[in-house]
Amino acid sequence: MNKQALRNSLQQGIYTVINPFVRLLIKIGFTPNAVTTTGLILNIGVAAVFIWGGETSNRGELEYVGWAGALVLFAGVFDMLDGQVARLGNMKSTFGAMYDSVLDRYSEMIMFMGICYYLIAHHYLLSSLFAFIALIGSMMVSYTRARGEGLGVECKGGLMQRPERVVLIGVSAIACGVTYSFVGHDYKVYVPGIPFHIFETMSVFTLPLTLMAVLTNITAVNRLMDAKRAMQQKEMVTL
Repeated sequence: MNKQALRNSLQQGIYTVINPFVRLLIKIGFTPNAVTTTGLILNIGVAAVFIWGGETSNRGELEYVGWAGALVLFAGVFDMLDGQVARLGNMKSTFGAMYDSVLDRYSEMIMFMGICYYLIAHHYLLSSLFAFIALIGSMMVSYTRARGEGLGVECKGGLMQRPERVVLIGVSAIACGVTYSFVGHDYKVYVPGIPFHIFETMSVFTLPLTLMAVLTNITAVNRLMDAKRAMQQKEMVTL
């Protein structure tokens, strides 16, 4: 089974679980655009939690990271629900698809704004840089797909598409908060001969962000190269 087939299979399994809730939303009058807007509001809440944590807690007090991670996953559910509400409720529209895409970008940028604020406020400056690079990569993954499809080329491959990004950030943030509750903020791992620690409690969250910074940009570049090959093939056919 290839990656896309596995992804589709997992997606269908998730839809089987959430469809009863989707039908409830349709029954009480939720439109796809309302669901999308709810997701944006929740992501504003994510940023607010990170910013509040940056302002009111001390470096190493990571409970805000954990709570923000839980809200990231909850907001991510609404990212999945809007399309399913449109399909099951027979409410698909061209504008709805555009509205979903635009608000998804706003949601992601607002979330990363909160993350970067928290990291800078607590002096995790290098990690904040990687978080910003992850944001750049996330936007370019989405942009290369949209631009490619606008030019008649499909660009859907690669790792770190939006669902993977949401899950990685949410799960790693929750894991960071849980780890903090068990081992505290000052847990550090040293390697003999190296004058600085290579791991601390906050690394449970920042290392996945660093991984995302790398993988999102690799995915964007791979999509660009895939689009180039597809366009060259189309041009050869028309000659």
